[in-house]
Amino acid sequence: MAQASGGRVQHLLRSEDKVLRRWVEAAEAPLRGRLTTGELERTCSDLLGVLVEAAGTGLDVRSDAYAGARGFLTELSREWARRGFSPSETASAVFALKEALFAAADEDGETGDTLGTVVEASRWVDALGLVTFESFARAREQVISEQAEQLLELTTPVVKLWEGVVAVPLIGTLDSARTQIVMEKLLQTLVDTGSEHAIIDITGVPAVDTEVAQHLLKTVVAARLMGAECTISGIRPQIAQTIVTLGIEFGDITTKSSLADALLHAMRGTGVEVVRRAGGR
Repeated sequence: MAQASGGRVQHLLRSEDKVLRRWVEAAEAPLRGRLTTGELERTCSDLLGVLVEAAGTGLDVRSDAYAGARGFLTELSREWARRGFSPSETASAVFALKEALFAAADEDGETGDTLGTVVEASRWVDALGLVTFESFARAREQVISEQAEQLLELTTPVVKLWEGVVAVPLIGTLDSARTQIVMEKLLQTLVDTGSEHAIIDITGVPAVDTEVAQHLLKTVVAARLMGAECTISGIRPQIAQTIVTLGIEFGDITTKSSLADALLHAMRGTGVEVVRRAGGR
């Protein structure tokens, strides 16, 4: 007689060692050597142990009984995403459990309904695979977000040009997220170095519109609150024309056409006597 819904899979999972061995064998091929057999076996063994316990309450993978299994799959997806595994490789490792369960159902006649057992096992593993894919997608987005933040920090350096003078050379588009990083790094550097002059160089900023100007002004105000005077350098002719056309006002903020001119201005502000040689050298 066929067993009640859910009981078929539970019956197959009683042969845990046999299912584990077949699962590892089936999962190795899609991973193409990305994990050693030992690593894969430990991962499958730990996950299978959690699944066996949860399956004792039913096959609804969204139920509270599967909280531990879902947590395991989430951590697994996060780890594999950081290690560069693809979504298909991660999901395939879970879907490989189907082959192990199908083989167990094929040689086990006690359930009395091999087809029903296969269908039940397939739906159960599909649900687990969906949870895995969703977890991997969230983990991947988190990894990408973290990498983007790290890239922003790398592309927004604050450098010490002279005693008491620091500079932020900006390259690319300046948006709200990047402005926040610029502010934080600039203010921290002002505290660490005790500098009183900061230069924001926009030579590498392709265009300045009203939004970019507002971001620059916020950064200047933040620096001033820390007691540092700011100079904006890299005002090219095209940008100057755009600023005038848009009616953007920088108020009493000092602007210079080049970083060199801004540095000279800041050095004079620190009391350093700067003498230009003939020919501008």
